[in-house]
Amino acid sequence: MKVVDGYPGTRRPSTTARYATPAPLRRGPVLVTAAFAALGGALIPAASVPALWRIWQFYAMLFALVAAIEVVAFVAVLGWPTRKTAHAGAFIATGGLALWVASRPLGLLTRLDPWQPADTVVGFTDYVAAALQVIAVLGFLVVARRRAHPRPSMPRRVTAWILLFPVLLVVLAAGAAGTVAAGDRISGTAASSLLDGSTVEYCRPDGIPLAMDLARPAGRAAAPVALFLHGGGLVAGNRRPSGPGALLAGSRLVPLRDALTARGFAVASIDYRLAPAARWPAPLEDARCAVRFLGANAAALSLDPARITVVGTGAGGTLASLLGVAGKPEVRAVAAVDAPADFDLAGLDPLTRASILVALGRSPATLREASPLTYAGVGAPPFLLAGGRKSAEFADHLRAAGVPVTTGDGDPAEVARFLATATGTPTP
Repeated sequence: MKVVDGYPGTRRPSTTARYATPAPLRRGPVLVTAAFAALGGALIPAASVPALWRIWQFYAMLFALVAAIEVVAFVAVLGWPTRKTAHAGAFIATGGLALWVASRPLGLLTRLDPWQPADTVVGFTDYVAAALQVIAVLGFLVVARRRAHPRPSMPRRVTAWILLFPVLLVVLAAGAAGTVAAGDRISGTAASSLLDGSTVEYCRPDGIPLAMDLARPAGRAAAPVALFLHGGGLVAGNRRPSGPGALLAGSRLVPLRDALTARGFAVASIDYRLAPAARWPAPLEDARCAVRFLGANAAALSLDPARITVVGTGAGGTLASLLGVAGKPEVRAVAAVDAPADFDLAGLDPLTRASILVALGRSPATLREASPLTYAGVGAPPFLLAGGRKSAEFADHLRAAGVPVTTGDGDPAEVARFLATATGTPTP
């Protein structure tokens, strides 16, 4: 066979054939889903960049760079859908996934966990970003490697969209929710030690600053203080009075804060580390750190160190109870509203069981350690218990140990009255 210019045969291929533009791909449901999954996986870390910048600029720049490249890839894939751009999208999404694997499962990024600022409202926000990257990689590879149908029929296209449209909706919802959760701290004040009269940094575990909002009653020096621990099942919520974190926490801070300040209390509401990003006993350690901070800085904050109390709702109430019964009590009184007293998995509905497994894992030792009902309770401060799983058994358990226990319905005025009585605080 005769070879001409390296090509078999007697004819040279035309210049047009040699340098033909790659055939475009259809913007079908697989490509669109993969592109939006990549976009969501990029926007979640991008939303946490402002908070991360205040901790360590290097990681913030790294996250911003990866997010920017992936946004460009999103535009390129949807604007010029070819096998080459799909392969590039898969490669870039793999890079974003590799960043998560290196920092979270492998822990190769030293000094601090750069994903922690993204997890201050929902403790698994970074896992959502990683899942979106996985969807993007698989979708791009499927599009790039499959044989394109030259002219798919209308029924074929409609069927494909019907089958994958729910997946696209889930991807869009996950990306939007993750971005909102990761960016909840963008509008917040930077946390720093005694920054101003209302927001302080109370602790910095593993290099992550934790913020405390402090509301004081007007015209009172050395005020008693109630530490507020938000709900959310140890996996969601934050210290804020409004916004996504407050909604996930149950939105109970504002009425409790108003009732307590009316009784002359200062109210300190804190962020604590959430699961599964931070494993037990991280939230309890943060709550203890907050109590120590209030005692050590009482003079600077115009608080009475002898009248530090704690009130929590939901899982925050469980943490409040543990401050009273686990180890040496560090507070004068505890109010636990709708707080589980025991995390035994037996007899639970599937949703509750799943939430406990996400928050605490399945280790029996950890479940016992996180359950206030397993502690003796001797020497504990006065308790107000207002609902929650096995709260009646917990109340009987504390009374048998000689602890003063009040039960109620968790009304804010009732909580404020109880803490005022327990600390001997007169009505202003």
